[in-house]
Amino acid sequence: MKQYSNFPRHVAIIMDGNRRWARQHKLSAVSGHDYVVERVLEPLVDRAIALGIPFLTFWAFSSENWGRNRREVQGILNIFRKGLQRSAKRLFEKGVRLRILGEIDKFPSDISVAAKGWVEKSKSNRRITVSFALNYGGRDELLRAINKLLQQVQSSKFKVQSLDEERFSSFLDTAGMPDPDLIIRTGGEQRLSGFMPWQSIYSELYFPETLMPDFTPENFDKALVEYQRRQRRFGR
Repeated sequence: MKQYSNFPRHVAIIMDGNRRWARQHKLSAVSGHDYVVERVLEPLVDRAIALGIPFLTFWAFSSENWGRNRREVQGILNIFRKGLQRSAKRLFEKGVRLRILGEIDKFPSDISVAAKGWVEKSKSNRRITVSFALNYGGRDELLRAINKLLQQVQSSKFKVQSLDEERFSSFLDTAGMPDPDLIIRTGGEQRLSGFMPWQSIYSELYFPETLMPDFTPENFDKALVEYQRRQRRFGR
């Protein structure tokens, strides 16, 4: 891939198109999700590591996804269980620090406990931080941040008058992480669907038609080349 000077520190991917991919291949709805976990995620992480990108985020399950049919939701939960047993271990061994965004405690306890365990175990890894947004919704994240803030105000840990953008950001799920420089949504839909409403105000957006199960490291490179062509003005 041709190298440019401006390179993203944080790339976030809204993983869309799994079910459409499964229908195209005459497979069950959960097959697309399973394929992504088994075949797609790890090569993308490897590519980000090779390029020196320090933060990579995947939106894997939204808070609205619970409304899907029960069989599909249960299938996705089983895929998460398998991923926590296999993929998380491989990522940890590569020096990946794992983080979870969203309300992980709403998942069955075996999933939430395993996820928290990998987060804790990998916290000293420094090669790359890979975050998975699970049971994540942007409005929900903001409401939870406001509730945390109010709790600190009520306990006199801090005064509202001292609130600024940096302090508010410390209450978000992404606390301590840079805002995403580039947000990729696979599958062709041109919207963020509430993803990181606070953090995405100056993010560059890229909407490839490629469905997530077909999104390869080469597609990732194309997104980065497009990002590097753009001039970021940050409102100036």
